[in-house]
Amino acid sequence: MTKATGAAGDPPYLRIVAAIRQRIAHGELAPGDRVPSTRQLAADWGVALATATKALTTLRLEGLVEARPRIGTVVAAPAPAPATAPAVPARRRTSSAPDPEQELSLERIVRAAIEIADAEGLSALSMRGVAARLGVATMSTYRYVPSKEDLFLHMADAAFGEESYPADAPGDWRARVELGGRTLWSLYRKHPWLAQLGSLTRPLLVPNLMVHGEWILGALDGHGLDPTTLFDIHVLLYSHVQGLAAHLELEAHAEAATGQTEEQWMDSRAPALGALVESGRFPTFTKVVGSFEGGYDLRLDALFTLGLKALLDGLTPLVEG
Repeated sequence: MTKATGAAGDPPYLRIVAAIRQRIAHGELAPGDRVPSTRQLAADWGVALATATKALTTLRLEGLVEARPRIGTVVAAPAPAPATAPAVPARRRTSSAPDPEQELSLERIVRAAIEIADAEGLSALSMRGVAARLGVATMSTYRYVPSKEDLFLHMADAAFGEESYPADAPGDWRARVELGGRTLWSLYRKHPWLAQLGSLTRPLLVPNLMVHGEWILGALDGHGLDPTTLFDIHVLLYSHVQGLAAHLELEAHAEAATGQTEEQWMDSRAPALGALVESGRFPTFTKVVGSFEGGYDLRLDALFTLGLKALLDGLTPLVEG
């Protein structure tokens, strides 16, 4: 990217804005094309992540770019021309524009943080970046969120609260557990960074995640299971969802770090795979891999469904025994 665009005395973020704006105007970046991420801009321009975030935020406010979950920031489609309306007399502005910091709230901070994490990944999230996105001073956000760790908890609670369950719960325990598993999977699919926030040994203790746990525990309760077994099954089902979902964010990190898609990365490892096959040490692996037409397609959604069915099939004798 050229760095000669913009006045020499402009702040760094405005020079970045001018350069990307120029690329869009000249057609180098078309609608739907990805623009450099905050980390890439920070590296290319030698600026802080907060500065890069402020540049992308400025372009977003201008309507030139938009954030798309798990894709990143892309060039926005041109806005449709407004319909011609009769001219109306201009009114004298009676008050100045509201101060963004006066309108700041915990909800706005959390929503901005979720948007960054959805588009750029959890590693791109910082309090400075959130503040830049909202157009406020970094210190003002600390009046609502004491630390980034607290912000993570608020983000998780908000994300898990985006789905709920029907009041008329299915009577069958299996149908109810399956609904709980699929609901959690849809949330992790929407917000892959969720899988990076907590482990089984150090779970997230937020109310809206407890809602999902309560749903599954309620489905299993009343079947004669002792408390330890009941809770073990709940943890096992949750780990299936979270364990697979962790790879969504890991793959996004790997693609951002290497610049290669999953398919491109596998293609680059073809010599190593060929050496394993030709070694003769792994006959079953060689037979299975050789039977694929066009290679093996790892589909996380299909694996989730297969694993959930296998778990429910295996648990049926225990729950109904």
